[in-house]
Amino acid sequence: MCFQKLFLLAALITAPLTGCELLPSAPPEEDLLDGPIEGLSSAQRAAFFRGDEEFNRIFGMADGLGPIFVAHACGACHPGDGDGHPVFNLTRFGRYDGDRFDPMLTHGGPQIQNRAMPGYQAEAVPEEATGITRLTAPSVTGLGLLEAVDDGTLLALADPDDVDGDGISGRVQLIDSSDFIAEIVSLETLVSGDAAARGRLLPIDGKYIGRFGKKAVSINLLHQTVTAYSLDMGLTTDLIVQDLFNPAVGGRATDGVPDPEIPSSTVEDVVFYLRTLRPPPRRRADDPDVLEGEILFDEIGCAACHVPTLRTGRSEIMALNEVEFHPYTDLLLHDMGPDLDDGYTEGRALTSEWRTAPLWGIGLAERFQGGTAYFLHDGRAESLRDAIEFHGGEGAASRSAFRKLAPDEQERVIRFLESL
Repeated sequence: MCFQKLFLLAALITAPLTGCELLPSAPPEEDLLDGPIEGLSSAQRAAFFRGDEEFNRIFGMADGLGPIFVAHACGACHPGDGDGHPVFNLTRFGRYDGDRFDPMLTHGGPQIQNRAMPGYQAEAVPEEATGITRLTAPSVTGLGLLEAVDDGTLLALADPDDVDGDGISGRVQLIDSSDFIAEIVSLETLVSGDAAARGRLLPIDGKYIGRFGKKAVSINLLHQTVTAYSLDMGLTTDLIVQDLFNPAVGGRATDGVPDPEIPSSTVEDVVFYLRTLRPPPRRRADDPDVLEGEILFDEIGCAACHVPTLRTGRSEIMALNEVEFHPYTDLLLHDMGPDLDDGYTEGRALTSEWRTAPLWGIGLAERFQGGTAYFLHDGRAESLRDAIEFHGGEGAASRSAFRKLAPDEQERVIRFLESL
């Protein structure tokens, strides 16, 4: 994989020429996030590695990067396919206009491109913005499994009116249709059949369930990928052909490179790569403290939102077809209370609502974030205990139950989380 190759190449370049074996041993498999899911054919593995190369490709001016951008490569925000560092946080903003949230497109919204090519002016958050959020890039492993879950499964998990009275009222994000969304759905139909057959992207009163992103506004990985190419790197595709609007120059941030800058074949490879990245490996799953911590995790109510087990529906990729997996999420929106309310929103989410973050891989965050782990949507929590303390709203009861555990029981819950 690209991360491992760079690690070994650096060792080769810097090692003195002696007869001794000086190459460092590769990290244990359980400490790595990258790698293809098991069960791919040789042709699928070839597509995976093409996508891997493109995901880590470093773009420059001649490739169409920018001229305003956040990062120069997908891998810059997702090192080793893991969680990003807050130094690369995305900044999004908007304001309320009556009861409607305005993403302020004419002010360069909804996202700031805070870097620019030499001689070009980067963006800044406008003074008129009333809601500003900063988003840390998540791990990208196991996304194909999450994408392959049936819409019906998510609807069955939702309880928007808290009918069962448990204080948890998760609901699906619903994204309005548009020409852009219709094209995304059409392309998905070409690949995996109609909505009824695949059980996903079923229209609900003209809307579609979102499942990716901090507010769950991307309906599938193609949607997520082309949006990231545009907003994060200023790169155009067949689905988003226009360059970004930059209010600093009063128009489109054109760069002279013919559009689309990223061909559909490349987008297809990157999407396939994201779909077939393996899920994060478990560690110490049989440790008695971990097993006890898992029981306590469920008893204090954390599993009501961080659902341990899901099952995929129909998929044309057999490795993803009708398989059970353990992401610890319900992919639903939950009100997390005032401490996590940035005054910013997307889709129909409230400003205090966030999609349940999958917990798988959370124990490897420190390794991929430079030695210090950063949790929650913006990295504000630097320990799992801090992250738990920020859980208000629908998470307040679980937070209270965690506080009431004996110190050794609390430590077992933390040990369990670190094993994911």
